[in-house]
Amino acid sequence: MSTEHDGGEETPDAESPYTLQREDGDDARHAFWADTVADRIENRDPDDPIVVKGGISPSGVPHLGNVNELMRGYYVAEVLRERGHEVRQVFTADDRDPLRKLPRTLCDLEGNLVDLGEVDAGALGRNLGAPYTDVPDPFGCCDSYGEHFSTIIQDSADAVDVPIELISNTELYESGDLEDVTRYVLENRGRAREVLSQYQDKVDADYIPFNPICEDCGKVTETVTSVNLDDEPPTVDYRCTDMDAGEQTISGCGHEGTATLREGKLPWRFEWPAQWQVLGVDFEPFGKDHAEGSWPSGQDIARNVLGIEPPVPMVYEWFTLEGEPFSSSAGNVILVSDVLELLEPEVLRYFFAKDPSKARDFSIERLDQLVDEFDRLEAVYFDEIDASEDETAFAKRVYPLVVEGAATAARAEGADGPREERIRLPYTFAAVLGMTDDPDLREEIARREGHIPEDAPEWAIEGALERVERARNWARRTENEFDYELKRSEIPDHDFDENTEAALEELADFIDAGHEPDEIQSEIYETARRHDVDVGDFFGAGYRLFFDEQQGPKLGSFLAKVDREFVVGRLRRER
Repeated sequence: MSTEHDGGEETPDAESPYTLQREDGDDARHAFWADTVADRIENRDPDDPIVVKGGISPSGVPHLGNVNELMRGYYVAEVLRERGHEVRQVFTADDRDPLRKLPRTLCDLEGNLVDLGEVDAGALGRNLGAPYTDVPDPFGCCDSYGEHFSTIIQDSADAVDVPIELISNTELYESGDLEDVTRYVLENRGRAREVLSQYQDKVDADYIPFNPICEDCGKVTETVTSVNLDDEPPTVDYRCTDMDAGEQTISGCGHEGTATLREGKLPWRFEWPAQWQVLGVDFEPFGKDHAEGSWPSGQDIARNVLGIEPPVPMVYEWFTLEGEPFSSSAGNVILVSDVLELLEPEVLRYFFAKDPSKARDFSIERLDQLVDEFDRLEAVYFDEIDASEDETAFAKRVYPLVVEGAATAARAEGADGPREERIRLPYTFAAVLGMTDDPDLREEIARREGHIPEDAPEWAIEGALERVERARNWARRTENEFDYELKRSEIPDHDFDENTEAALEELADFIDAGHEPDEIQSEIYETARRHDVDVGDFFGAGYRLFFDEQQGPKLGSFLAKVDREFVVGRLRRER
């Protein structure tokens, strides 16, 4: 039995969820964490289909941080499929959990964040303590609060091409799938109480591991007064008492009644191992909060109450958003649908391919750096650039898993996998192209800058230019240096003095002669000085002519990238 909870050492049968990389052997430094986990699963000689599980309580906005569990499971599932195994990746919506507090931020099915005051908050307030699937959907579009947010979880998985089976906990109880294991726990409640008491101080001699749903007020209650397992179906008697919900107390109605085992739920510490048994789970990743809390008791309950072997575990570190923890209440969230407006799905999948034992920050402000990392991984995979032995080994192993999405489906359709002819425009360059709506001009500039080869296939050109819209969305979301719109169709209103006009004419001649970006940037300064024009005012004149703004991107680099005939004509105020 594990004693990890009180600082003692774990006994030999307790499995640490932290062991991810091989510690010996020549290939240790090249080990992809999902290969290492798959080895541990295979060492148990499991039957097919191997079941990879994840889960979430649909308590509010399913943000990008929640995708951690989806993607970690996906990579392990794909490695096992590569090895010839049949794999089910299931994901439980723990939607029989009670609503314990009112969220301050929610989102509709399209991913738009709204404040609590913009929906039917009264319906939520009246249902505190009720299971998520019994709480009305505050948006009125789904059958329940639980179904609303479970739908967004499924949509997030679909968006990143992760083929999950979303399973409702409520349905597992109501269908009777969890009835036998619930009955077994209650039959052995003395043993269950003994094991759990080593992890939770509140477990006393009267503790019964079952939470009925009150037939009168609909709340989940924790007070069982008697267990009647000889009844058919088996039942418990209960009294609806207050529920401790963090800093507040949800009042019970005092009703005394009887519930079947399908009309309630196991406490989480027992429910999690029960899911392992009923679903036949072989592997489950989870966050460090469970690793330090529920996992030690979960594996103990699995072995010493249910008599089953817990699944192979793996803990992942949480990551932050712009350096701060994800928080729906504080509004520090971003949804998968939002992210995929800014970058390709394969770039997001790459983020989750990194070592899960290391904490990372997901920064929208610095999204260009993540895209550059992915582009480098891709170039290393295709042997287009030199890289270290370690980096090459990682790219060769991971890149196909990252780009193929639901690889099982791709293999079934005879897909050839990654195509070397693909074209990736540098992300910030794509943001520059996003300053114009003209698709022909975008392609022309990209060709002139050498990013699109003359013999590029049409599919590759289309794929390359798709990044432009995402990069433009990024510029607008962050309001960064690329968040400007080129005024190409007409010359913005302007009023320049003679010196400024003369300096613009001279700069036009310089650009017309053909020069590099840095040379043009330097010439802007020199031209302003020669004509006794304030440098700041001269840059402002350029921004006015091209963007109808007082500021903009690095002007020399921008003017060098846009077609020369247009730039020269605009500087001369002719077009």
